[in-house]
Amino acid sequence: MEFSVLHFIQSLRSEPFDQAMLFVSTLGNVGAIWIALAALLLILSAYRRSGLAISLALFIDFVAVNLILKPLIGRERPCDLTVPEDMLLACLSDHSFPSGHTAAAFAAAVALFLSHKKVGLIALLFALMMGFSRLYLFVHYPSDVFAGALLGILFGIIGHRIVFRKDKKASIN
Repeated sequence: MEFSVLHFIQSLRSEPFDQAMLFVSTLGNVGAIWIALAALLLILSAYRRSGLAISLALFIDFVAVNLILKPLIGRERPCDLTVPEDMLLACLSDHSFPSGHTAAAFAAAVALFLSHKKVGLIALLFALMMGFSRLYLFVHYPSDVFAGALLGILFGIIGHRIVFRKDKKASIN
């Protein structure tokens, strides 16, 4: 069933969409866009705690997804089993489940959304595009992206709660 979803997405391909999906996906390589966002927010004193929440969420994400889950589960990528004629991205050498790009995107976007709704909503829309780009590029199954999104949401909430929990303690005392 997952291959039928991937093949349907492949039927939507066009040159402009190909370029857009490659661009979106490339921004997520090694979490670059999210690390840059966290660094920028850490520099700005009014947003420092949000930058810290994103950084913490990304750290938790990296450890859980890249160091624990991917090696433990060891799922092959769809492009390891069948390759579309004109695949846009070389099949990656690491494992497929869960999607690291998607998990990092949602971790950062949720951590940001919880403290800054408007800009966080934009980040969440970008996280959705990131997940879709991984399907479009045929490097993840839908379940990889779905699991990555759920994990990212969880890590974003955890990162935000740890950094902003002092506010709740201060208001109780």
